[in-house]
Amino acid sequence: MYATNVRNLKRNPSEALRHAEQEPVLILKGNQPNAIILNLKSSLGDMDEQLKPALAASLFKDRVLSLGAAAQISGLSLSEFIDHLTQLDIDLVVADRQTPKELETLDSWLS
Repeated sequence: MYATNVRNLKRNPSEALRHAEQEPVLILKGNQPNAIILNLKSSLGDMDEQLKPALAASLFKDRVLSLGAAAQISGLSLSEFIDHLTQLDIDLVVADRQTPKELETLDSWLS
């Protein structure tokens, strides 16, 4: 699935429309999935398999689903789904309050 942000869509909407002839186009707003452009000549049944990864990526990014659950919904293998997330610039791991302490512990073990 091709992904672009709002700024690029404003600059060159015809590029997104060209890509939409081949596959759905995911529009990102502030690096968050925001909308999808579909070509009306394609049937929605054909789009089903292409929309699942976009929906799963959005649910994973919002921490509604775990990585494994999102991969299952996407219809992709885990490694393919991780590649998909990487293409969309979605982090697999998000630091929390415990992360600095864990990094200190890891540094002490490695030194």
